[in-house]
Amino acid sequence: MAPSSYFLLAVLLALVAYQANASDPSPLQDFCVADKHSPVKVNGFVCKDPMAVNADDFFKAANLDTPRDTMKSKVGSNVTLINVMQLPGLNTLGISLARIDYAPLGENPPHTHPRATEILTVLEGTLYVGFVTSNPNNTLLAKVLNKGDVFVFPEGLIHFQFNPIHDKPAVAIAALSSQNPGVITIANAVFGSKPPISDDVLAKAFQVEKGTIDWLQAQFWENNHY
Repeated sequence: MAPSSYFLLAVLLALVAYQANASDPSPLQDFCVADKHSPVKVNGFVCKDPMAVNADDFFKAANLDTPRDTMKSKVGSNVTLINVMQLPGLNTLGISLARIDYAPLGENPPHTHPRATEILTVLEGTLYVGFVTSNPNNTLLAKVLNKGDVFVFPEGLIHFQFNPIHDKPAVAIAALSSQNPGVITIANAVFGSKPPISDDVLAKAFQVEKGTIDWLQAQFWENNHY
């Protein structure tokens, strides 16, 4: 085989390997119900004995038709996530979902899911949503959604949802392409890390005085996932 052919083969294999690891691994059996009591640590959870599996492993009475309290959140939203931590049968299946409730003028602040693409459907109300592309362009792609509309947020990109209506709540359902998509809320991670990031680092990054950073770090950065 000519050297150029070897090179092309190596590139092809690299691309195949990349695609194979671009999301949760594909299951190699009917199911792998998470055994969260096992001392064995793997990427995900080890499988419960199939002979001990029953229908309850694939079921959760989540009451996702019930409105959530958005008043206890400073940002005016409440995210109810159903992932492998709540539903063991999701282990290795590469999906999860969330109900998101928004108070009037409430938002799900800028955040990322490091392991999942998200598709969001508005059930009630109106949402202004968008995501920002990666460097160097950092282009904002945003849209106003109404009941029944759908929007996709690509994996790993910063995105948000905001209810622009001052007197009506909104509700959405989101599906995510991971059993445990993870979430990094940008403000919380940057200004609420423990221990805090040096104010010298953040002042230079945001091009502001250190006093501004100190003030931001002194705020209570809460989680809107309950």
